Amino acid sequence: MVQSKTSYQAKDIQVLEGLEAVRRRPGMYVGGTDIKALHHLVYEVVDNSIDEALAGNCSRIDIIIHADSSVTIQDNGRGIPVDKHPQMKISALEVVMTTLHAGGKFGGGGYKVSGGLHGVGVSAVNALSEWCEVEIKRDGKIHRQNYKCGIPQGPVKYVGTVKEENESGTKITFKYDTEIFKNKTDYRFDTLAQRFREMAFVTRGITIHFRDERSNQELTFYFEGGISSFVRYLNRNRSSLHPVVYVEKEVEGMIIEAAIQYTDSFTESVYAFANTINTIDGGTHLTGLRSALTRVINDFARKNKLLKDADSNFTGDDTREGLTAIVSIKHPDPQFESQTKVKLMNPEVQTSVQQVVGEGFNTFLEETPQAAKAIVAKCLTSARARDAARKARDLVIRKSAFESLTLPGKLADCSERDSSKTELYIVEGDSAGGSAKQGRDRHFQAILPLRGKILNTERARLDKILGNNEVRSLISALGTGIGESFNLEGLRYGRVIIMTDADVDGSHIRTLLLTFFFRYMPELIDEGHLYIAQPPLYRIAHKNKVQYVYTENEKEKLMKSFGSDKVNLQRYKGLGEMNPEQLWETTMNPEHRTLLLVTVEDAAQADRTFDMLMGNAVDPRKRFIQTHARSVRNLDI
Repeated sequence: MVQSKTSYQAKDIQVLEGLEAVRRRPGMYVGGTDIKALHHLVYEVVDNSIDEALAGNCSRIDIIIHADSSVTIQDNGRGIPVDKHPQMKISALEVVMTTLHAGGKFGGGGYKVSGGLHGVGVSAVNALSEWCEVEIKRDGKIHRQNYKCGIPQGPVKYVGTVKEENESGTKITFKYDTEIFKNKTDYRFDTLAQRFREMAFVTRGITIHFRDERSNQELTFYFEGGISSFVRYLNRNRSSLHPVVYVEKEVEGMIIEAAIQYTDSFTESVYAFANTINTIDGGTHLTGLRSALTRVINDFARKNKLLKDADSNFTGDDTREGLTAIVSIKHPDPQFESQTKVKLMNPEVQTSVQQVVGEGFNTFLEETPQAAKAIVAKCLTSARARDAARKARDLVIRKSAFESLTLPGKLADCSERDSSKTELYIVEGDSAGGSAKQGRDRHFQAILPLRGKILNTERARLDKILGNNEVRSLISALGTGIGESFNLEGLRYGRVIIMTDADVDGSHIRTLLLTFFFRYMPELIDEGHLYIAQPPLYRIAHKNKVQYVYTENEKEKLMKSFGSDKVNLQRYKGLGEMNPEQLWETTMNPEHRTLLLVTVEDAAQADRTFDMLMGNAVDPRKRFIQTHARSVRNLDI
């Protein structure tokens, strides 16, 4: 086939002016156009106010989501300068709002420490907004400028004088552009509140007030204890082995803080911040913290004969079981992996954090031998369990290899071998499994029925988990392995779909499965492989037409629309009550079904939620159920 040649001349080279590059390629600046990117718009503006707080010039930040989903962020910092910029010959405010790589964080003396790195934050927000208004209080005067899609609608204007002496600050209101964020996304109060809570924890002394006019929700965050308070907050549902260990030191202009506490939990809850930004992918500061703890605990155990000569040193996994820790650094020149700042890259940070945390934690162990022995005992138990888990995991792997693709026996596999095209339905019980096996498309859909409820993996170590037949069947079917041997490339099904009944038992089984995947196969969630099926609650036949509805509200609306006409209503109490054709048509047919993609926007919040719902502590779970019972009081289960 002969392909037509396209032009590639000098005239074909495009130069994007101003903020047009941001509007054409938003993914380069805010990570995309999904809800995560939408929230990132708010974070970019709030980060600027936090930078003012780090510079000692701001004590309060107010964030408001208005009824039309526009957002106002106001602080009492110094206010963006409004006088003419010497090079650009326009107001410095307009330069900041409309010029990429412009700001006070490039060594000009405005900030010693900041989260801003590239100088594209607030200008990118302006570019991606339908409209934006900035109001500056500075030097006793108030100035204002308006923008549409990043374009100024006139010069910066003087609009009045401040009411109180020395009053200053920046107020930015913007409405995201629905032409760019097209998929009907909107801000989530809980997601934003969690981010602001974290900011208040790591910026000691700042007050952050957050109000949502859409739902009349309102929260204020202020934590005098800083990251030590953060660790206590994370561990409020766990039993701790010792008080929080807090270390702080300045090393060559960089401030290093860490708060550490071991608990009776089997999981690790460690979070890293750089210039108050939650670096969710970690980085050199997190590596330094972990290395320091492993080295210090091993040295202490050897020195005090708590490890025998024949024993191997503790691994990082051994010393991190039950660990809750926060490491927060404030660096004058942070190097992030990208504009979305998910990973810190400064190599010198690792050495400095390792030194500071190592010295502080070693002092704690030497001065509190009882707590030190409890920590080492926890590590010893973890090491023994890890060895048992390795043996159990090897057994699962050997058995899988021996029994090949027929393992487990109850797995009804599909014929397609390209994992990007295949699906595994994890279903509840043999009855639902039978309907699913008959109703599926055998070419690309596999079915794995579970007999009963799997183990609560929040309350067990990996060695015990691998002794559970249902969990072992699941691991074998997926083909990824688990723990140290986990490899996503071995995944045999591109979509892993949890399909349970729409009742209490079904919800419980779904939660147990989600707990397992979150704790032991988080990569499945991170890479978008885990889904939840949405089977209908009712089949409604009216005249010659059959409709399926998925909620009680949908049913009520549809029944009202039929008036007094005769209607045949069938309530599905379980998937097993559907015949194979109905199950295919409503829940498994890609052309008609609805699948819910499982995502984790905030790992810290998810960690606390799973710990609270599935952990050992009863009172927090009881309070949660009592608090949220009203919101589901009309649910027919």
